[in-house]
Amino acid sequence: MTELIVIEAQKRTVKGKQVGALRRQGILPGIIYGRIGKEQIEPIAIQLDLHEVSQTIKKLTGSSLVTINVEGEKYPAILREAQRDVIYGTLRHVDFMAVSMTEKLHAAVPIELIGQAPAEVTMAAVVVTGISELEIECYPQDLPERIEVDATILVDIDSVIYVKDLVLSENIEVLTDPDELVAGVTYVAMEEEEEEEEEAELAELLEEDVEPEVIEKGKKEDEFEEED
Repeated sequence: MTELIVIEAQKRTVKGKQVGALRRQGILPGIIYGRIGKEQIEPIAIQLDLHEVSQTIKKLTGSSLVTINVEGEKYPAILREAQRDVIYGTLRHVDFMAVSMTEKLHAAVPIELIGQAPAEVTMAAVVVTGISELEIECYPQDLPERIEVDATILVDIDSVIYVKDLVLSENIEVLTDPDELVAGVTYVAMEEEEEEEEEAELAELLEEDVEPEVIEKGKKEDEFEEED
């Protein structure tokens, strides 16, 4: 797990339509909900510095654990939603879910391939990916931001990585099917040849369908002229 990130926030009293005035001042509205210990907390309306939070959120994934410091009261939390302006892409609202450090958390962690597969260099091959997230369960302090998978073990066309091949901390329980594909290798040349063959077959079928129709039309016109 990477170094814990602390986000500074203040309690927010402004609500409703007046929140727009906060945004114009460079203040981002947000909310914290969830659990502290075994107790469900009342949602806490907060406000944050828009510029600072925008830079921090760029580094976060859906499983990144952060600490929200609300006027001295600290809440371990995970970013659950970041609403953005549909035109400008700027943040408009953020939701944080407070988590209990003594209770296991079910999370979907993104998978990231690291490095280049030798098969891409030594043969006409391309790496194909399977699932993009891994479902896991663990305590918040053991939650990884991402699962890094070494692509350099994909050395030939028979190379494949399944969920069961991933090496993770013993503190993490994997919930995803162990036989799910993470990454593998296939030939580029074979795919291109198959596409060309399919295009050629389609062209032949089209030609066969069109020509008889034109010939038959000509015959009907001749027969009509003879009757006249």
